[in-house]
Amino acid sequence: MTRPTFVPHSALTRATLLFPLFLVLYEFATYIANDMILPGMPLVVREFGVGEAWVPTGMSAYLAGGAALQWLLGPLSDRIGRRPVLLAGIAFFTLACLATLFVSSIWPFVALRFVQGFGLCFVVAVGYAAIQEAFTEASAVKVTALMANVALVSPLIGPLAGAVMIEYAPWRWIFITIAAVAFVALIGLWRVMPETAPASTTPLRLPTMWRDYRAVLANRRFVLGALALSFGGMPLLMWIGQSPVILIERAALSPLDFGLWQIPVFAALIAGNLVLTHYADRAPVTRLVWLALPPVLTGLVIACGALLQPQAWGWLVAGISIYAFGLGLANAVLYRLTLFASEISKGTVSATLGMITLVSFSLAIEFVKAGYSWGGNIWFALVSLATGVLFAVAVRAFLNYPTVNNPLIRTTP
Repeated sequence: MTRPTFVPHSALTRATLLFPLFLVLYEFATYIANDMILPGMPLVVREFGVGEAWVPTGMSAYLAGGAALQWLLGPLSDRIGRRPVLLAGIAFFTLACLATLFVSSIWPFVALRFVQGFGLCFVVAVGYAAIQEAFTEASAVKVTALMANVALVSPLIGPLAGAVMIEYAPWRWIFITIAAVAFVALIGLWRVMPETAPASTTPLRLPTMWRDYRAVLANRRFVLGALALSFGGMPLLMWIGQSPVILIERAALSPLDFGLWQIPVFAALIAGNLVLTHYADRAPVTRLVWLALPPVLTGLVIACGALLQPQAWGWLVAGISIYAFGLGLANAVLYRLTLFASEISKGTVSATLGMITLVSFSLAIEFVKAGYSWGGNIWFALVSLATGVLFAVAVRAFLNYPTVNNPLIRTTP
């Protein structure tokens, strides 16, 4: 049976924006599930009687959980629809956050962080695919960038909000707050989310899933885009994971000061997204990606000022902030072009992309953590610069890879 046709929106009106607004509220909840607890992680590891090396592990476990179910959720939402899968996922995430009230040692805490990370799977494999299907290409790029701006408020205010909360309440109340935000998003999406991929009569079979995933991974242009997105995001994710150790444990800043020093990084990221939003329909969007490379590489070179002053963490904040502006300029475009580099169902493509990026981020955080005990800020800066160079190489290969002649995806800088 042929699926009913859903016509993508070309205009961004109040009615059409309700769906992405409630989706970004849920995305916000999944982000603050990581960001609000950052200033509280030193309290968590002390309560459970373990060392500072466990501080980034909570985040890497969360990101690993974010990749764990995507292989199933993308194809599943292709078969039974985006809407029921996403709504069920939000309900599960809400309950997983509330379960934090019952943990009493580090291993159950890390395991629960892994399970909470499943919530990211539903955003990446289902929610983002629905957004790309719900809007035409130029509108989708603008909506994705606008969503990124709203979602990026979480790392901007999340650490500050978490720092204030742990001054007056136990750290577990952070997860009660997150559950409440997710529940509001669940009610909103239940009321306004359209079904962009109505249920199919085709049964979900593992051989078919494997064939689709193999076809996606055999697409060289898709793989190059996925590598570009992974390498591009690594310095930011490594900073989020390691900064509590850099700023609170080593530099002896208070949790509130820690939150304040995150503002330059994420304000720059939002600024890059705002520039992208402004110019997305005025020029070939890949030109913005080319323009993003200089601030990305310049910022990561500045971060290497830690080679001259290993204890001067200001080099890291300044460099990561400049890099973050370039990342904001490029990320939404790269995501869109990578997602549509393959003709396979977008749920499967989005799931593959999510698994690659989130596993990459999780491994990068653990890699930096492993060397930080002896290499300190110098180690962090050098690893960040290396991933930035790999990002530039992957972007160049991706944008120069032969593709259909389309003015929106023109590849010349």
